[in-house]
Amino acid sequence: MKNTSESPVSLAHQLKILGLSWLTMIGFDFLLHGGILAGIYTQDSPFLLDLQSAFYYIPIGYLSFLLLSILLYWLQIQLDIRTMIDGLKFGLVTGLLIWGSFMMGLFSIATAPLNLLIGWFLGQSLEMAIGAGVIGACLEHNDLKTVGKWVGIIVFFCLVLGIILQNIIS
Repeated sequence: MKNTSESPVSLAHQLKILGLSWLTMIGFDFLLHGGILAGIYTQDSPFLLDLQSAFYYIPIGYLSFLLLSILLYWLQIQLDIRTMIDGLKFGLVTGLLIWGSFMMGLFSIATAPLNLLIGWFLGQSLEMAIGAGVIGACLEHNDLKTVGKWVGIIVFFCLVLGIILQNIIS
């Protein structure tokens, strides 16, 4: 991948940045789907898989976020977006455009409940903002240990809050 700074960035360093971004996206995704939107998934719907089948396919969904993280990283390098704040802004705009388009397309052809589509649109847009913000923080500070600690705190918070919400909703 292209690096616009003076020193070359190793593949291992790039993979660590992608891993931190991806891990944060997965943590927020658990909060979003396992907590905030959990009640929607427990309702009968011709659009959604049953809970057991959906649980089985979770790894495929998480791999899709890896692809989005790679896209965000590549675009941020190409566009020289190298701060956390700029990454958050870029990720949010990118998320709003991608997920907005996707949700409008689904709304036009599928039986997905409108509240689910709105939840996906807003939640997945925030998820992309968070992933891009982590990439920007890594590129800004080049200190992956500090960013990694913050990622760990964010993911832990998302998991705990997601579990609390699951118990409140259930």
